[in-house]
Amino acid sequence: MLKENTIQVFEHSFLPIKGKFEERHFVALSKLNALHNYKYFDLRHNGIKFKQFVGVIQVAGLTIEILPKIDNHNGNEAIWQKTLIEMLRVTKKLKVQKTDQANVNKQNIHLLDLYFEWFLNEVKTLIHQGLIKQYYKETCNVKALKGKLEFAGHISKNLIHKERFYTTHQIYDKDHLIHQILSIALDIIEKCTKGNYLYSKCKTVQLDFPEVKNISVTEATFSKIPKNRKTAPYETALAISKFIILNFAPNISSGSENMLALLFDMNSLWEKYILARLKQSNREVKIYDQQSTKFWNGISIRPDVVIEYGTEKFILDTKWKNISHSQPSTHDLRQMYAYNDYWKSTKAMLLYPSKESKFDGFVKFQDHHVHQYIMHDQKRIIQHECGLGKISIFEKDEDILNHKIGEEIIDWFIKDVSNPPTSNNSHQN
Repeated sequence: MLKENTIQVFEHSFLPIKGKFEERHFVALSKLNALHNYKYFDLRHNGIKFKQFVGVIQVAGLTIEILPKIDNHNGNEAIWQKTLIEMLRVTKKLKVQKTDQANVNKQNIHLLDLYFEWFLNEVKTLIHQGLIKQYYKETCNVKALKGKLEFAGHISKNLIHKERFYTTHQIYDKDHLIHQILSIALDIIEKCTKGNYLYSKCKTVQLDFPEVKNISVTEATFSKIPKNRKTAPYETALAISKFIILNFAPNISSGSENMLALLFDMNSLWEKYILARLKQSNREVKIYDQQSTKFWNGISIRPDVVIEYGTEKFILDTKWKNISHSQPSTHDLRQMYAYNDYWKSTKAMLLYPSKESKFDGFVKFQDHHVHQYIMHDQKRIIQHECGLGKISIFEKDEDILNHKIGEEIIDWFIKDVSNPPTSNNSHQN
């Protein structure tokens, strides 16, 4: 059962202005979309057409959960909510215990709650360990001369108050940039959880948190945070606070609605999820991601994953779209051909999500010539091949994610390899 004022929709679906989704929500979302260069959804005259972004949006008390989908899954929202949470957990974009997944729907918890609770737990841990102090400079009036006397300011401000000194001096306390950022994130959570079970938990954390100055935070602010041994325990809390603060849009509409949008590009999430599962496999392979090479005139190309098995190299490119009744695009096939050539690979695979796993093998490109490469001091003749893999993310006949899909994908590549590794020294990156 959904929380009151919560809507669940699927990516690429249409949400009309009716029921819980009112005109004021539509106006606020349209302005949010404009702030992000219209990448999240398309506006229609009577509603919103979502794109490939999944996650959660909260505006004026309404929570909209956007769930991933492979096909027509209407009625299976609870399954796909748990699937999204698990994919975020596996890719380390969300910290949540795996055993809690089955209880998410029973507890009426949505994705925003999980992020808020994760952040509150991180801050509670920091408070328990002891919040750090830092030095920072402050220019103001003091009663005792310390630091550098600012003559111009001292003369203009203290003509009457001769007992004061206008100085720039160092202060060592807890009111510094890191705590100021965390405080802003706590304030946002307080605004977004009124009437929620997390509201009292947030207020408790705020009571234990030191009073700090209120500052304006942009993406550039986070680059000013010092990285050292003392600040290392803050990394997770700061990463979550960055995600929350930069996606919070206060008073974005003409009214007083505050908005928070935590959205993920499903194409990128699918790529990271497959990479994580590949690295969890027990096959003797080396896994590389985000390897790029120069292509033309300053332009680089980068396959999603490069797999090494013995002397062989394979290319894997992930595509989050339904290809049940169609062929891969010519553009994608040309991309695979280029990857094979530049990485001296024998095989490339386009990998799509599907209801059932299916792979019919690799097919040679219909090339008018073959390619000669020097590999391990031996000249080899290679005819490029490409395959189309359809992988089910679920266990067979189950609604739980298959944690062994990495091994299944690798087995498709190495099935007919004639020169497997000769030792057990292979490792994964």
